[in-house]
Amino acid sequence: MRRSARAEPDQSFSALAFIRAASEAPATPGAYALLIALSHPLEASAGRRAATLAPGLYLYCGSAKGPGGLRARLGRHMRQGKRRRWHIDQLTEAGESLGAWISLEKGECDLVAALSALPVPLEGFGSSDCPRCRSHLLFWPRGDAPAFLAAQKC
Repeated sequence: MRRSARAEPDQSFSALAFIRAASEAPATPGAYALLIALSHPLEASAGRRAATLAPGLYLYCGSAKGPGGLRARLGRHMRQGKRRRWHIDQLTEAGESLGAWISLEKGECDLVAALSALPVPLEGFGSSDCPRCRSHLLFWPRGDAPAFLAAQKC
């Protein structure tokens, strides 16, 4: 697992809100960092790339721009038994969604950049259409919380 290039977090991320359920999110556009716990190893793929994801905590950064905004997108991610459509569905079906940090002002790539000190478990995951990011999935080692997340209660 390779770490992303180190970057200083944007201080404006201190205003992120942590929600435990999709019903707590606004039905407006925004970005999110979804916190997922895997209790067992998972064979995951992103296009032609594949990796075995170890048990632990993962953050997936995404955006919600469609109808229903953050509430609808996070509701889909947190629901079990859905049809697999996106890379992240592999993790949300196998693991447990613990909640998400949401932003109405920042984009998903801004969240990835702010979390760039975290290791990338699978390149291209969730970012196949993103020229800026190596991955939108990051591994959160125990005790290695990024500053702006450590300030939030989850």
